[in-house]
Amino acid sequence: MDNKSNLLKDANAGLVVFLVALPLCLGIALASGAPLFSGIIAGIVGGIIVGMFSGSRFGVSGPAAGLTVIVATSIQQLGSYEVFLTAVVLAGVFQLILGTIKAGFVAYFFPNSVIKGMLAAIGIIIILKQIPHAFGIDTDFIGDESFLQKDGENTISEIFNILRVFHSGALLIGLISILTLVLWESKYVKKIKFLNQIPGALLVVVIGIGLKLYFDSSSEVFQLKSEHLVNLPVSNNFAQYFSFLRFPDFTNILSNASIWKTALVIAAVASLETLLCVEATDKLDPSKTITPTNKELIAQGVGNIFSGLIGGIPITQVIVRSSANIQAEAKSKKSTIFHGILLLSSSLFIPNVLNNIPLASLAAILLLVGYKLAKPSLFKTTWNEGYVQFFPFLITVLAVIFSDLLIGIGIGLLISLGFILNTNFRNSITFVKDKNYILVKLNKDIFFFNKPQLMKIIEEFKNGDIITIDGTKAKFIDQDIYLTLIELKSNLVNDNIEIELKNITLNKTI
Repeated sequence: MDNKSNLLKDANAGLVVFLVALPLCLGIALASGAPLFSGIIAGIVGGIIVGMFSGSRFGVSGPAAGLTVIVATSIQQLGSYEVFLTAVVLAGVFQLILGTIKAGFVAYFFPNSVIKGMLAAIGIIIILKQIPHAFGIDTDFIGDESFLQKDGENTISEIFNILRVFHSGALLIGLISILTLVLWESKYVKKIKFLNQIPGALLVVVIGIGLKLYFDSSSEVFQLKSEHLVNLPVSNNFAQYFSFLRFPDFTNILSNASIWKTALVIAAVASLETLLCVEATDKLDPSKTITPTNKELIAQGVGNIFSGLIGGIPITQVIVRSSANIQAEAKSKKSTIFHGILLLSSSLFIPNVLNNIPLASLAAILLLVGYKLAKPSLFKTTWNEGYVQFFPFLITVLAVIFSDLLIGIGIGLLISLGFILNTNFRNSITFVKDKNYILVKLNKDIFFFNKPQLMKIIEEFKNGDIITIDGTKAKFIDQDIYLTLIELKSNLVNDNIEIELKNITLNKTI
């Protein structure tokens, strides 16, 4: 019974992730200047292929918004989409190498405060970006995470356009969808077993399609245009479907250095985004499972090789889809694979049905995902952990919102490092004085950045002082500090100051 229950939950979660992933795959492909179907291919590969090779229980892979600029620029520079696909395949090979040489350890260098800040920021970005779509303002692609948008607006200014250019039909569908999801999250519905078996996301999409069809036949004012709907390429048969596939051009792979450069950039950025997502997903995982990062890099490498070989854009593990998977109560990575199967089967058999889904309905689903990532309780909990955790968290949130994911994380890491160094700086050396007896204790690893604190203490020494500098607890003393102390002892002999260096040795280790 447990296995059947878990399988049902994985199927429900896979359905929710599919509904989240569908517009993201199309939107990111559109923004990248790639063929529209390339995003669907990447989503299918990310779900099925990466899902099978990955060691992550809940991580979901697919095209990532963080790569749109790189993809768009690279396609133009390389001259054709087929040559670009060659770079995608090579990027996958580089990721295989990274996983094999165990480069996944990089994931463990991201501080907890920065990861939590990234999650909260993405949640806020989802909310801010999806509000316009819920009102029928669909000039920016769904899934955009950058502050500056291609339509000339930014995350904030786009919201101020709502009252001026909203679409009545999309707004009504968006509001009904949001209210339905809120009702489905209520305790009342959760107590009713039958209703609890119906995914709220599926219900919202069905209602959205129904309203769209009703508006088509009853009201021009509320009638939705194609820009307000999912726009999946339609095939009438298997042959036409497979004609959507594109294949890499390996002709000049050895002589074209730009292909290798592009591949290295994609591999580096995709791997970094994946490792960030792995850390974030593990934080959200209720069972706190630790994902093997090297295995994940290998899985991503296999995925990008497959994606590039059949015409897909690059993939990474993606936090929006992964968090939606966890929120939908997935039990295993079967949900990830199932979402990929749904992308494949639905794009093959029912593309016309999918093209009746209003983006406003999907925006409502994403709004709920965003809220759960950026709940006010997260800010309160981090505040209670103290300023050393809260300020890097807050700065990461703001930096990600007003730039993009990687730049924001970089800023957050620098700020977090500053707090870490400051904490280490204050606690590494202690100074105790009793009359003319002075004890200076080196409490931990001592590096050159501790020198200002040490020199400040030395300035307090006076004639007649009896000083002990004790390095017993220091596991490491670098050369700069060691030479400073040796010179200090030599110089103070003539100043009637007695100094003892206790357990002070160069590059000392215990």
